[in-house]
Amino acid sequence: MIRQATEADAPALLAIWNPVIRDTLVTFNSAEKTVGELCAMIAERPAFLVAQDEGGAPLGFATYSQFRGGIGYRHTMEHTIILGPAARGRGVGRTLMVALEAHARAGGAHSLFAGVSAANPEGRAFHAALGYAETAVLPQVGFKFGRWLDLVLMQKFLS
Repeated sequence: MIRQATEADAPALLAIWNPVIRDTLVTFNSAEKTVGELCAMIAERPAFLVAQDEGGAPLGFATYSQFRGGIGYRHTMEHTIILGPAARGRGVGRTLMVALEAHARAGGAHSLFAGVSAANPEGRAFHAALGYAETAVLPQVGFKFGRWLDLVLMQKFLS
């Protein structure tokens, strides 16, 4: 089931997100999120969708916000999707993205971007399978675990 996140979801979502931040190259960020930061994101973002199992436990989330500041970018969004280990390979990510794209489209978004670490080939393949095209590679824009990392921008037109 997919639903809008609430502040009550923050601890369970952090238990999924913070290990990705702490232990992987999926994100270049190395500072773990706090409950306050996540609650603010849930409140501020146009959508913050949670996939949950039959018992109601979160399996992952997807969210988006405007790609860059300023009114000229108001129809271009960037998303984040994070899945817990139990959700991978089960269609949960695809279900989240279909719901997120529908929400963004209904809100007037023309395109959606994914910023995918080049060190995350699974993320690139996932987005490609959903119709996202690689539009740019930004060399050595991230630094984590003592190495420089490339960012791959992938875009899907929604309208």
